[in-house]
Amino acid sequence: MTQAVLHIVEPTLESEAGHCHSFVESFCGGRGESGCALILYAGRGAKLPRLEEAGVRVFPHFRRRLRRFQAVLLYRRLLREPGRIFLPTATRIDLALLSLAAGGILPPKKAILYFHWFRPDGKKRAFLARMARRQPNVFVLGPTDSVVRVFRECGFEHALTAPYPITPSLPDGPPEDAGFKHLLFAGAARIDKGFPDVVNLVACMMERNKTLPISIQASPDHYGRLESRVLAEIDRLGRIGYSRMALRMETLTSDEYMEQFRGAICLQLYDPADFADRVSGVALDALSSGCPIVTLDGTWMGRVTERFEAGKVVGAAEPGRVLAAVEEIVGDYARYRRNASRAGAALQQEFNAGRLFEIVTA
Repeated sequence: MTQAVLHIVEPTLESEAGHCHSFVESFCGGRGESGCALILYAGRGAKLPRLEEAGVRVFPHFRRRLRRFQAVLLYRRLLREPGRIFLPTATRIDLALLSLAAGGILPPKKAILYFHWFRPDGKKRAFLARMARRQPNVFVLGPTDSVVRVFRECGFEHALTAPYPITPSLPDGPPEDAGFKHLLFAGAARIDKGFPDVVNLVACMMERNKTLPISIQASPDHYGRLESRVLAEIDRLGRIGYSRMALRMETLTSDEYMEQFRGAICLQLYDPADFADRVSGVALDALSSGCPIVTLDGTWMGRVTERFEAGKVVGAAEPGRVLAAVEEIVGDYARYRRNASRAGAALQQEFNAGRLFEIVTA
């Protein structure tokens, strides 16, 4: 019997840092005993020893400036070979490139695209409708019903809600002895993730003579870039001169990244317009680590936080309101940490990577 093969295409994946890697690693870890062969086509400079140790065959393939052209050629080849194609962080461009490479209608479930989020407008909906007519056999997956609903409304018959694969927690769960250590902004430093609001909070704490420690991760994207507005905010942080602040500009390893959550309160002041129904990998990691969250009303993170009382949800990112929420958690940290641990345990089941792997390979 021929072994099943899954071709995973992730052009920007080059290191073990960031959620691009954690998504792929968690997904591949959901393989279990299936015996499916996993082949990953990643960035040209990819160094991914943990995936290789887990039995994933890694091909460093994509150059940044040529990746769209390379994608078409790769898809043409893979469409002629056995196995399915899985795009873990799909975009509209990927859908168009796949259709171009196919030169006709794709076979049923030959290509599976996972869209983390999608903000529709008239032009995007018209594009999706055209793609649905051209490629009726494409399978589209998304982490929430609202993401998947857009594709269904545009004509994709095979559009399913599938769990975002959570990073597995430690076998013994989060540590029980973790007292409060610091506030934390974790993950990529972006404007839509409320980075300026975190800077505003630091300024507020400085003005009010607070001494709460805060650790701010300001890692660049996969190409080592930071938005110009983020760079301006980092400069503003330096001018504030808050002595209890640690700014981490380097790209962190997975272990360093996860260690940040121990004894932390995670600040997720993400834009409600962008994250109304968009799953946050940082939130999943925080709760899996027993780390309470401060976030905004109207977001996916807010609903999860309220569901488990695993932190505080504020109506706006006004720094005084955020600070009050932080201080309330600090004053009862053990309880909020227990609630966050409970949330993490539940989400480990709900977002188990094995469920996504089964959907992709079934």
